[in-house]
Amino acid sequence: MEAQHASRLRLHDLQLAQANRTVLEHVEGRFRDGAITALVGANGAGKSTLIQGIMGMLRPVRGRVECSVPKERRAWLPQQLALDLTFPMSVEELVMTGCWPSHGALTGYCARHYRRGREVMARLGISHLAHRPLGELSGGQRQRALIGRTLMQEAELLLLDEPFANVDVETVDVLMTVLRDMAATGVTIIVVLHDMEQLSRLADEVVVLNSGHAEWTSVESIARGQASVAGTARLSLGIPGVRAC
Repeated sequence: MEAQHASRLRLHDLQLAQANRTVLEHVEGRFRDGAITALVGANGAGKSTLIQGIMGMLRPVRGRVECSVPKERRAWLPQQLALDLTFPMSVEELVMTGCWPSHGALTGYCARHYRRGREVMARLGISHLAHRPLGELSGGQRQRALIGRTLMQEAELLLLDEPFANVDVETVDVLMTVLRDMAATGVTIIVVLHDMEQLSRLADEVVVLNSGHAEWTSVESIARGQASVAGTARLSLGIPGVRAC
């Protein structure tokens, strides 16, 4: 039973701040290995702040992030707005950068790396775009290439910030399949979502952020409105008929 609830990522009384303003406090919980956990909350609730704290980009005011995943196996997929489309890089070049954390950025790739890159692009349906510049891609094509980079990295901890925003339905289906396959191999996945249908299809657990605090719950509790934070979660997910008090 213990193995079923193993976790390499735990938060202990975590407090995070931005510009000297406390955003989250007393965050206590764990993220299960091999599970997909959705982060839900209104704009400004602290979703991106929590991701930065987990990735070590933001030092805690108090408490700590306990993570036993090696740094080279931790990957973060930010919103597409963070991607510089003017940088002259092709799809294949972006995917291959997934080797950098473990292989080094200045070391040339070997045949095994290129073979792995071709396999990754084929899995994501972007082989025909290998030499296409990023600036010429659609939102869905770019997102597939970004996921390809994490597959090349062989990430064991993956954080995604609104990965399905501004992408086509086919890409959503492809990415969901890839993420579920990754979770099945033991990867810990944390994803920011704003859509109840996507939440129902993808998430195993849910963390609701509200008023500076975090509460772990289930998709079923939110769907039925049974959790103590269900109203907040349902409002954040834009479910029709749910209003703020």
